[in-house]
Amino acid sequence: MKVLVSDSLSNEGLEILKEHFTVDVSTGLSEDELVKMIKDYDALVIRSGTQVTQKIIEAADNLKVIGRAGVGVDNVDVDAATRKGIIVTNAPEGNMISAAEHTIAMMMAMSRNIPQANASLKAREWKRNKFTGVEVKGKTLGIVGLGRIGSEVAKRASGLEMNLMGYDPFISEKRAVELGVKLCTVNEIAKGADYITVHTPLSRKPKIFLMRNSLH
Repeated sequence: MKVLVSDSLSNEGLEILKEHFTVDVSTGLSEDELVKMIKDYDALVIRSGTQVTQKIIEAADNLKVIGRAGVGVDNVDVDAATRKGIIVTNAPEGNMISAAEHTIAMMMAMSRNIPQANASLKAREWKRNKFTGVEVKGKTLGIVGLGRIGSEVAKRASGLEMNLMGYDPFISEKRAVELGVKLCTVNEIAKGADYITVHTPLSRKPKIFLMRNSLH
């Protein structure tokens, strides 16, 4: 089985693949370049850089699976792949904890003016009062999307003693209670939250979907 890896992958991941398959790594390919190459491969491994278009899929005579080493599959024409019988997979838990921790890190950096204070200090200034910032304890965090990553963000924010508001049309009241999240509409979150973080999949009509559900 021949595998083409078209985005950067860790050496550890590549070694695992090479134990079982014939693996070629070629990154930074244009659509036309990938169209020319793809016919020789049974599997394609990507991250977020490669856009697997209908044109590429139609040229894939032997392709059986497209594997995304990441959470979403928004850079793959799933409909075109389905029509051709090609399986599209991803790794939904691959960077779950990292994404949740990064969300908290960004919120703390914003609250404590860390980028601005760092730049000021490097400019040989000492303006502590200007960059005091605010505590997150007691503040309200609105989480739009309480799936794998959103739920992990909620757990960590709860540990910081924040109040949690959340919107997710697919989550049960029981699960929300377990996470310590008050289920609200998007409009209620916009009005009541001090911070808002969004963890939803990319769809063709995200704004319409969110606003429609926020009215109920």
